[in-house]
Order: sequence, then structure tokens, then C-alpha cells
Amino acid sequence: MRSPQVEAATGLPAKVTIYEVGPRDGLQNEKTIVPAATKVEFIRRLEAAGLGTIETTSFVPARWVPQMGDAEEVLAGLGADGLGRRRPALVPNERGLDRAEELGLGAIAIFGSATETFARKNLNRSVSEQYAMFEPVVERALANGMWVRAYVSMCFGDPWEGPVPVAQVVDTAERLMDLGCHELSLGDTIGVGTTGHVHRLLEALATRGIGTDRMAVHFHDTYGQALANTMAALRDGVSVVDAAAGGLGGCPYAKSATGNLATEDLVWALHGAGVETGVDLDALVETSVWMAGQLGRPSPSNVVRALAGA
Repeated sequence: MRSPQVEAATGLPAKVTIYEVGPRDGLQNEKTIVPAATKVEFIRRLEAAGLGTIETTSFVPARWVPQMGDAEEVLAGLGADGLGRRRPALVPNERGLDRAEELGLGAIAIFGSATETFARKNLNRSVSEQYAMFEPVVERALANGMWVRAYVSMCFGDPWEGPVPVAQVVDTAERLMDLGCHELSLGDTIGVGTTGHVHRLLEALATRGIGTDRMAVHFHDTYGQALANTMAALRDGVSVVDAAAGGLGGCPYAKSATGNLATEDLVWALHGAGVETGVDLDALVETSVWMAGQLGRPSPSNVVRALAGA
């Protein structure tokens, strides 16, 4: 059996946009450097499988995240296909934006934190100081016609600070969106969120005027809750979901963070519910099996394991 039986589910969007983060968030925590040519091939295979939006790389200093030290080489390998609005790259500051602008990128993402400890570890800034760092980045990017996404990490819990108040997350999200960002991605960086928590946060964001039409969700699967939390968000009106092919991922600054929601697991669930994604599941599974071979370990995705062994 290579595809789920389709039984249309109520309360879900007719179509979901998958924001594929495998090449960036999925690979950034690898202990050995993945060659740029392998990353380019990975992105090409994801494109061929029907994933329209793919976050390709990150313009962070190589001393911070060594796996992303080849951003220019990866984008050169992709050519014009790596520069459009559907090929965003992470940009932490104005120096990173300089690099993105030199290459002619059409889309970027900034990466904020809802907690003080993670802001210090990830950005070397306080929560309040991060906005001053991001403001000129977003202003310049918008002036140049770029599409801009804002990530908020530690939305559902922090390994150093524990539970994160919903109001604290909403304050951070509002400040980032007030900069002019087009889309907000809510990150469960260490995978501790639950469905009720998801609903409460989306409800609170709506009261501040941040609707689900400008929102994405980004769940890690540490406690096996990523898919359940995603489906809860979709039932609340979200229609953009971050996922990583093969369930790749982690965070170099939060050691308790495990892999992202596997794109294959998400696609299986959505296709079974009658939701359109535009993704060829068989081609995607083949891609993740190939990448697992490059990394020298099996994919953690349940669907990849099931279909690859079928």
C-alpha cells in the first residue's frame, strides 16, 4: 500500500502549503559537514517531488553553524531557481542580509526568540535587543521588494526557563510582525507543545490582530506530538506548515530539540484527509531514503520507514 485511503475530514483547509525546511533546519545540526553538491541535489529532488516552498540555507557565520558555511556555494549550484520568493534563506542580521542581497535573493527569514535565555544563546542579544537588530534587516529587505518571514522560537517551552507564558509569546510575535513581516512561524523548538496549548496560543494571537492567514506552525517531534499539534493548528485555520523531509533536524543551541515533523508523515495524514498538498509522496520518500544514505543512518520518519520497506 503506497498511499492512504482517502476519507475527507471536516474542519481542515482544502489545501495546505508545506514550507520545507529540510535543507536548512534539517541539516544545520549535522555533526559532519554535508557537501554543498549534496545539498543542491537534495533541494532539486524536493522540487521534483512537488515541494514548492523550500528554505535553502542560512546566512549565519560559519563559526556559529558550520553546516551553513557554504550558503553562496549552494545557491550558486541552484542558479536562478534558488533566488525566488519561494526559496527563502535565514538571515540573522544586516551582514547576513548583505550576503543575501549580493546574490539577489527574493525572500528571507529572521529568527527571533520568545525567551531571554535562548535569545542570548542563539543571537547574543536580549529579547528586547533582538528587535533593534532585526528592524533594519526587515526595513531594507522590504524596500528591496523581498518577502520576509519571522520565526518565533521557544513558543511552547524552553529547556532553561521551563514553561513559556502565552502572553510572552504573543508579545514577541506582535513586535516581530509590527516590523512589517509577511508571515509568522510559531516554533515548538523542543517539541513539548500539546494540542490545547496550540489552540490557546492561536486564540491569543488572534486577539492581537495576528490571524491564521499570516501564520505558519513549526513543530519538533521530541515527544511525538508534532503531527497532532499540526492538525490542531489546521483545524484552527492555519494553512502553512513547516516540515522537514525524512524528519531531519534539531537545533545547535537547544540540545533537547530533536527532528522536525517529517514531511512524509504530514503528507500521508493530509492526503488521507482529502487535503491537497501538491506533493508526490513516493518521490518524496525516495528522496528521504537517498538523503538517509548520504547521512549514513535511517530516516526517523514513520512513513519513510513503512513505505521504504513495503
